[in-house]
Amino acid sequence: MKDCRLEIFKKASLCRNFELELFNKVQEKIIKFPVYLSAGQEFIASTIAVKINEIGVSPDIFIQHRGHSTYLAFGGDIFQLIDEMLGRKSGCAFGMGGSASIQSKEKKIYGHDGLMGNQVPIGVGACFASKLPTIVFVGDSAAEEDYSLSAIGWASTKKLPILFIVEDNNLSILTEKKVRRNWEMHDVANGMKVKSFNISDDPMVIHKHLENSFDEPMLLNINTIRKFWHAGAGTDGENFDRYEDEMKFFGDEGKKIDEYNKNLVLEAWKKQLGKL
Repeated sequence: MKDCRLEIFKKASLCRNFELELFNKVQEKIIKFPVYLSAGQEFIASTIAVKINEIGVSPDIFIQHRGHSTYLAFGGDIFQLIDEMLGRKSGCAFGMGGSASIQSKEKKIYGHDGLMGNQVPIGVGACFASKLPTIVFVGDSAAEEDYSLSAIGWASTKKLPILFIVEDNNLSILTEKKVRRNWEMHDVANGMKVKSFNISDDPMVIHKHLENSFDEPMLLNINTIRKFWHAGAGTDGENFDRYEDEMKFFGDEGKKIDEYNKNLVLEAWKKQLGKL
């Protein structure tokens, strides 16, 4: 199991270091439009990507606006992602999507189009048509939208092979869940007869709950943290950092992986910025 945990950390390390460097580029005014950083949430997509590879499934993936880590964890091209951040036609969305609408046809990753939560009904509709394994990522706020909830109900009715992942950082921009609602997504989904669980973003906990993922509709509400503000302008303060905790678990090996990915990301940015 340690080998699995290490593979997850390798993916998460790439994601975290990419987001940290992108944050730096925002601060340096190299990136001049809003970015939606997924630092703090990287173990969700990283764990799912490793598990999916283990079971040999190639699902359609519908991501949310805070999706850089999902893109990278599932093998999206880092150079195309950087180019998208720079607004280039060589970007993963041809420079037209920006931070919130990234995609990869090769990896079956379908980008978000800007309407919060509409990847849920779109993903459900695609799964209904194809009957192929499908994963839909959504934030805790976007999951509240009526079209998201009704789509989950439809998936249950039709017993689709779909996995809903709620990346629950407890914040809608800066508004906490307790202000917005008095219910939880896993309770609502269970009421629709969707197998649902409320769990932490501990990679081994996520990994365990992904058994038999596509036998029937399933929803995982995964509690996590958002390291940076909604649009990447500042930090959300000192919270428990899963990444630092996992790096300590692996000791010197963890530090080497972190340093390797830091340099990989820096070189990728250097190469792409050199094309300006």
